[in-house]
Amino acid sequence: MEPLTAPLPGAVGMSHISAYDWRAADGVCGGSPHLHLACTEAYVVTGGRGAVQTLTPRGCAETELEPGTVVWFTPGTVHRMVQRGGLRVTVLMENSGLPEAGDAVFTFPPGVLADPERYAAAAALPEGPEREAAARRRRDLAVEGYLTLRDALEQGDAEPLLSFQRTAARLVRPKVADWAERWRAGALAAAERTGERLAALTAGDPEHLARAEVRTAVPTRRGGYGMCGRRDEYELPGVTLPYYGE
Repeated sequence: MEPLTAPLPGAVGMSHISAYDWRAADGVCGGSPHLHLACTEAYVVTGGRGAVQTLTPRGCAETELEPGTVVWFTPGTVHRMVQRGGLRVTVLMENSGLPEAGDAVFTFPPGVLADPERYAAAAALPEGPEREAAARRRRDLAVEGYLTLRDALEQGDAEPLLSFQRTAARLVRPKVADWAERWRAGALAAAERTGERLAALTAGDPEHLARAEVRTAVPTRRGGYGMCGRRDEYELPGVTLPYYGE
């Protein structure tokens, strides 16, 4: 894959999320719990209020979200966006938006996770009028598995979460070679370009400054059904619009 032309700084991806207001079995309104395996993700809160619930082997946490809050989490962190009134978040993602283009596994119950075909069917969203209902079913199934993981952690037992992480790694293994190409063309190439510019400046060569330019972008799809909520997406260099079976 060729290096990207004019990606966002650091070859990050970006989308805007309006958290779901659907009430789940535990009475909480919000999105589908999931984790990422290769990428760190950040939330920049731009409106409303809510929270993000997280699970790591060290325990459970809930971080309040209000305008101006920035929270980010590394690979392996199960996260669930909670809606408490007009919550809107700008999501920043490593590796050209890979978290919304494959690097995610939902916290479905173990029986679903154990069968790749069953998992894929549960994660998929059809096009057309049934899409919202399917997104809600997917969310509810992820919450079902999430609550089991959380209950175990609250009892001091991290093994169910660790087992989920291991299963998630097996599920995504066939995709990792493609992710590596995305990383090389995006984040790695962006870092290498910085190195080249620093070397040029050290040598007293400012030629790259003469190639200055300005780019703009607007959402190319609004109101899509993402993992956490309704999503406005950008078609930016290296940010392939998400695979809609996610």
